[in-house]
Amino acid sequence: MKLIEIEVQNETHQTQLQMRFAVVPRLGEGLRLLEPSGFWASYDVIDVWYQKAEYGDIWVPYIHVRITQTQQVAEPELDSVLSEKEPVPFTV
Repeated sequence: MKLIEIEVQNETHQTQLQMRFAVVPRLGEGLRLLEPSGFWASYDVIDVWYQKAEYGDIWVPYIHVRITQTQQVAEPELDSVLSEKEPVPFTV
């Protein structure tokens, strides 16, 4: 199987990375990407475009992603809950 190398531009963290896909993701599709914190998060594809490569007659795909809104809301809530609670010993 041949994979397509696509540059993923992350609007949430203002980063870029190269990833390989079997097909080019469509607008609105979701991706799971590793966050800088080490956790996986859901991202939505908000833009797909092609640019002509510097060599030959080849068009290179690019995608623009942003963290899913429900994911963005859930993370701060989780942080506040975890940081406010005192550790409780496990009891049987």
